Amino acid sequence: MAELAPIRFEIPGEVERPRSRGRGGANTVVPIDRQRPEWLKVRLPMGPQVEELRRLMRSKSLHTVCEEAHCPNMAECWGAGTATFMILGDTCTRSCGFCAVRTGKPLELGPDEPARVGEAVARMGLGHAVVTSVNRDELPDGGAAVFAATIREIRERSPGTTVEVLIPDFRGVVEALDVVLAARPEVLAHNVETVPRLYGRVRPQAAYERSLEVLRLTKERAAGVVCKTGIMLGLGETEDEVLAAMRDILAQGTDVLTIGQYLRPSPVHLPIERYWSPEEFARLGAAGMAMGYRHVESGPLVRSSYHAERHVRV
Repeated sequence: MAELAPIRFEIPGEVERPRSRGRGGANTVVPIDRQRPEWLKVRLPMGPQVEELRRLMRSKSLHTVCEEAHCPNMAECWGAGTATFMILGDTCTRSCGFCAVRTGKPLELGPDEPARVGEAVARMGLGHAVVTSVNRDELPDGGAAVFAATIREIRERSPGTTVEVLIPDFRGVVEALDVVLAARPEVLAHNVETVPRLYGRVRPQAAYERSLEVLRLTKERAAGVVCKTGIMLGLGETEDEVLAAMRDILAQGTDVLTIGQYLRPSPVHLPIERYWSPEEFARLGAAGMAMGYRHVESGPLVRSSYHAERHVRV
């Protein structure tokens, strides 16, 4: 097994680990680590396909989670002409400690946003479209109706395109989940993100059990839908905790699991506790398949939408 990559700080000496919940100034006592392992180095997103896609997104006033979340695979995915659309604006009502998307008071909903996404999908000629969102906890349905409308617009404008939605927990409102499932996406994803012990720091406005319930209800109410989730490593979890969470997730009927390395977006976000090696990711992927998952995508640069088009066929 490869040696674990140590965290190298820009200042000498020991740094006391912060105790903040989510994002906050307390996290800044640990500087950003600039010495990433070789396996985490990626090329910058550039080239004609990337620029064409960026112009299309801006012309439709659309947001992508690829840009907002600083996804390390943006060059690969955008270079292939694919992207993950982020609806319901670009401002989240939650302040998760890992997420680069801005937090605050969201703007009013754009009534034509679903149509704009549908037009962009058709223009791009996508075979598989992924739609996610910020959390909109101030809305009674959490934005579920907009998800459903977006799925319908994609179906109307690009009938051959399969659709994956990566949804928030809708505060546990089952009727909101039903609204999305009634629009018949091929894949419904909801990310658990981390192990239960770390939820208070990593997802202070969420609940581990509630996320598991979203997955369980998805398979209970729409057995034919591919149910998917993702977790990230590097926030202080142990391997035993990860394996236990994988078993919890599988017990809900989940089909697909993605596992990737957490990368810190800014000094106010939670520090990286350690980098997991490619060999460890491979071992977790093999363990997940042995548990009974239909597919596990596991690697340092894996994100929930990475190779998403392959997950429709599992």
